Amino acid sequence: MQQESIYNLIPKEYVPPPKEPMYRSAYPSGLTPTGSTFNNHTTSRPKVNNINGDFELVRGPHTHKGQSNSLGRPRGSYQPDSTMFRLKNTGTMGSNQLPEVKQYKYPPSVRPPVPKKDEKPIHGLKSNKNFIVTNAVENILSAPKQIVDEKPWTEKKDYGKVPDYLTKIQQSISSEYEIIRNMHISEAEEMDKQKYLMTQEEVEQLKKGLKKKWESVNKEYQSITHIRMIDTVGLKRKKEQCEKELAQLEKDIEKLNKNYVFVDTQK
Repeated sequence: MQQESIYNLIPKEYVPPPKEPMYRSAYPSGLTPTGSTFNNHTTSRPKVNNINGDFELVRGPHTHKGQSNSLGRPRGSYQPDSTMFRLKNTGTMGSNQLPEVKQYKYPPSVRPPVPKKDEKPIHGLKSNKNFIVTNAVENILSAPKQIVDEKPWTEKKDYGKVPDYLTKIQQSISSEYEIIRNMHISEAEEMDKQKYLMTQEEVEQLKKGLKKKWESVNKEYQSITHIRMIDTVGLKRKKEQCEKELAQLEKDIEKLNKNYVFVDTQK
């Protein structure tokens, strides 16, 4: 493999390689496939056949080659028919009148006009210049490109300074943090407005009401528990309802024993 070089631009004389002889198989081209079901088409053979790979199949009552398995129409259908010809009044639109003759107009030509007989082109212009060799010689003799010494990056004006895009990104991030912080503060203020602090008198009054309710439910519950046998569905449901109400009332009274009691005005 040749390496890329400017000296390889000049093409070398092409020597065509010797042509190898055409490949020809030792087996005939019309062999039937081996171990296939293609040969059973239009035949009475079951499953696969020609498992031994025979060149010719044993002829049976049906052949595996169809009569019309070819391109186009079946054989014999391309013969002319003497009865199929143009009959009277079967021409264009059912009449034998020719269409009206119109003068053809040529479209405007876009191509340049044909030169006249007096305008003879210039002949005999030839150039003996070999552009490939000339280009190779010019590139070989040309001077290499000079590398300009760049200024050290430590002596540049923006050395040691924060880029402008980083300051912009930092400002955008800080503004987003400020917006989120303000949103949290406003949400906290809204939550505080929804809460209502109950006074000590209101808490005591609410406790008394809950205790009275607990006593009435407890009295009803005690009357049910002293029954020897609770054998009806109504009594069972009443007892379960009383137990749920007593448990809920005890939880509510326990919550009111705290120092500060807040009420959510949104519920």
